[in-house]
Amino acid sequence: MTDRALVVVRAGALTTVQDRGRPGYAHLGVPRSGALDPPAAELVNRLAGNPPDAAVLETTLSGCALRPRSAVTVAVGGAPCRVSVDGRPAAWAAPVRVPAGALLDVGPAVRGVRSYVAVSGGFAVDPVLGSRSTDLLSGLGPDPLTDGTVLPLGPEPDPVTAYPRVDVAPQPCPPDELVLRVTLGPRDDWFTAEAVRAFTTRAYRVSAAGNRIGLRTEGVALERARPGELPSEGMVLGAVQVPPDGRPVVFLADHPTTGGYPVIGVVRTADLPAAAQAVPGTPVRFVAVRRR
Repeated sequence: MTDRALVVVRAGALTTVQDRGRPGYAHLGVPRSGALDPPAAELVNRLAGNPPDAAVLETTLSGCALRPRSAVTVAVGGAPCRVSVDGRPAAWAAPVRVPAGALLDVGPAVRGVRSYVAVSGGFAVDPVLGSRSTDLLSGLGPDPLTDGTVLPLGPEPDPVTAYPRVDVAPQPCPPDELVLRVTLGPRDDWFTAEAVRAFTTRAYRVSAAGNRIGLRTEGVALERARPGELPSEGMVLGAVQVPPDGRPVVFLADHPTTGGYPVIGVVRTADLPAAAQAVPGTPVRFVAVRRR
């Protein structure tokens, strides 16, 4: 019987299993989680012949190395990186057949932050609340990968009934400048008019302190117009919370479901995949847009 599994030889700085996440549980205190760059995750799944909601691996900066126990089709996308099979160069952003026992090496990101690895059949770790995603905040889902981890794989897709696969596909380049469209509110009135103007006109930079919970920024501190703290209230994906140091934090997939710092605005969901690929030091501009 074919051993549908894969061994992690090199886990990298932070590699997690991700899919579309577990939306709909915020009332229970469970974040959405899921891939930070959903279009990249869905594209590598298509390249590998998987449905768009199949679980993939999300690497962070340093890549990973994997050894399948049976022959598989693999696709690597997201942040550009070098890909090799047993030391021989292989294609990035295209399907690659990896023999049983061969070493697939996904190198460090050349640009961007997060690469995605899809394997034909998807990663068949046990789902929690309908998702196989690792949630770093709540601890739900599989642990971040470590060297020696064995990951089960789903059945090889039937070539007759599998999702249509593409041979190559264009992928957006990680941003040189991160432009985030933001709808002001609900707590922009907690800040001075000068602070709100600075938020939407001054340049920030991506901080190295960010993670899957939030993209932190460096730049002008936003001054509050009133003292005290808010009672905890619900938080949404893309909320821009301003902690006491005055530097905006953009909430990403593993964000808390409640918070007590004021939210000056909310970033449009369509702009968040680029935020997932913005390296520390990338210029950030918040552009105010009207509510739709």
